[in-house]
Amino acid sequence: MTTPLSFAVLGPVRGWRGRSELDLGTRQQRLILALLLVRAGGAVSVAELVDLLWESDPPPSAVNVVHRHVGALRRRFEPDLPTRAAGSVLIRDGAGYRLLIEEDSLDLLRFRRLVDRAGGSSGAAGVELYREALALWRDRCAANLRAGGRTHPEFVAVDGEWFAAVRAATDAALRAGSVPAVLPAIRLAAEQEPLDEGLQARLLLALAADGRRAEALAAYADIEHRLADELGIRPGADLRAARDRLLDHDAAPGGSRPWPGAGPASIRSAAPPDVTAAGSAPAGPEAAPSTGAGRPAQLPADHPYFSGRRDLVAAAEGLLAGDRPPAALVIDGMPGVGKTTLAVHLAHRLAARYPDGQLYADLRGFGSGDSMLTPAEALRGFLWSLGVAPAAIPAELHAQAGLYRSILAERRMLILLDNCRDWDQVRHLLPGTGGSLVIATGRRRITGGAGPAGAHPLHLDLLTDAEARELLTRWLGDATAADPAAVDEIVARCGGLPLALALVATRALGRPALSLPAVAGELAGAGGRLAGFGDAHADLETVFSWSYRALTPGAARLFRLLPRHPAGAVSTEAAAALAGLSPRTARGLLAELAAHLLVRPDDGRWRMHDLLRAYAAELAEEHDDAAEGIHPAHPYPMTSHATVTPDAAPVGAAPGDHPQYR
Repeated sequence: MTTPLSFAVLGPVRGWRGRSELDLGTRQQRLILALLLVRAGGAVSVAELVDLLWESDPPPSAVNVVHRHVGALRRRFEPDLPTRAAGSVLIRDGAGYRLLIEEDSLDLLRFRRLVDRAGGSSGAAGVELYREALALWRDRCAANLRAGGRTHPEFVAVDGEWFAAVRAATDAALRAGSVPAVLPAIRLAAEQEPLDEGLQARLLLALAADGRRAEALAAYADIEHRLADELGIRPGADLRAARDRLLDHDAAPGGSRPWPGAGPASIRSAAPPDVTAAGSAPAGPEAAPSTGAGRPAQLPADHPYFSGRRDLVAAAEGLLAGDRPPAALVIDGMPGVGKTTLAVHLAHRLAARYPDGQLYADLRGFGSGDSMLTPAEALRGFLWSLGVAPAAIPAELHAQAGLYRSILAERRMLILLDNCRDWDQVRHLLPGTGGSLVIATGRRRITGGAGPAGAHPLHLDLLTDAEARELLTRWLGDATAADPAAVDEIVARCGGLPLALALVATRALGRPALSLPAVAGELAGAGGRLAGFGDAHADLETVFSWSYRALTPGAARLFRLLPRHPAGAVSTEAAAALAGLSPRTARGLLAELAAHLLVRPDDGRWRMHDLLRAYAAELAEEHDDAAEGIHPAHPYPMTSHATVTPDAAPVGAAPGDHPQYR
């Protein structure tokens, strides 16, 4: 019996034989397949395929190239097919080709069937059918083939079907009182099409119907500003009507009235009951803040490939189950070690213990650029989410913090503060009393004498080899079992750094023709340099640079010098000799580096991860060596991040400080 084929086009183009995923070949072959899938059994002419692949100025051999690509696809679908045989899956149809496919074997056809059935149903049953249909959409049609150039009109049309289904599903859910079933889809659609006023109006009404009126008002303000900034226009009738509906206190909970964008005039929706408009508080110094907002749910999505970290997760849950649970969990670690991923995963596991909702802010303490979020900016966002009318938010930071603590004193909430720079940035964002929990992440440890009372530190170290293999397997599936030696090489070259492993996995997924042994060979052949990661080396450099730019000039210079030491670990005295500094000065600079870019000292020695060592060496070549006539390239072989060897004599004279870092 032939193993059935199945395909997906609502997102990245993928194919399976049974449960085994197919390698669909080159980008051009996958583009051909995508258009055949979108036609869903209809014919596609060779002329259309030529236009699809080249857009303009096709080569003289274009038709022959199309035929060769089709032949290659046939052999992927039917590996035992004799050369030049017609096949039974991808067949010739006149001057074109057609893919013979069953309805249940293509996500697009299942989506259309469910939408048709939902349109003919009513109430909760129809909403559930819409929910099933919308869950099939993973991203824009043929998402992995749309980088650069134009997007084929038929791919855009399929996206349009999804957005139309979201509109219809939201309309049905509002009528049936089943908004939670479609709220994730309308959120995603509104995010994908931020200037679509019909989608945005539905989002406002769906949020309000779910008891999130304050969030809906905040979303309206964001839409209003975006329309003004990007298009120079005011919100249209649908959006204004949705806003007015949010602010209408007189709508009877059981009554009905028209609402914007619902289609035919006969469609009505009951006003969401018992929701107070956050924007209705009277302006002025005596205005009382409104705190009747719905339950915020601001956590980012959990990572689909999260793995490992079981000891830390168990330790955190054990602490919170104890007699004196901490008020805050503060996760620190080197760049790329997975602090945010762990924090988000942990927050999702703990969310049910905090029934009043979750708040989230990326404080951008070590992000790109200089746009660090100030405590006042974060507090204004939190207060707005908690239902305080903008006019009632105090202007002064300490008053904002006091109001914030007063509101949280009566609630049990989970607050996730990501990418914190230091204690001063977070201290105003901590609840004073009550049963709320803060989870904070930062590259520096912010607990201790100057840190928050009741905070418990969680230091995030590198993955073990077993955890690294588990992470790669979660990303790549059965491919890791086929090439264990390549996996071992990749694990060794990534040094237990989750970011590096994720970049390697993403690269392997994005280039199906690139085997794991080839990826491992590129890493090994790079001699420990970041160039071995291919295009992904820029992502590593970017993440490392956020910490590097935060260093003082002296620490930055010492960071660039450390790769010249031949050992995998360096003592304070050796670092001082390398940089021409006193031991006391070197100790202070090493402590600063430990807060960003060094692994904690072991037996008095300081260790640098191999990938950071490579980054520092490249910085030294760029900023120091050319000025001094030193060309070490990478004078010492990369060493394991866990290796501690005796100090060797420093090599070369300590370079002077580059003017850029003074």
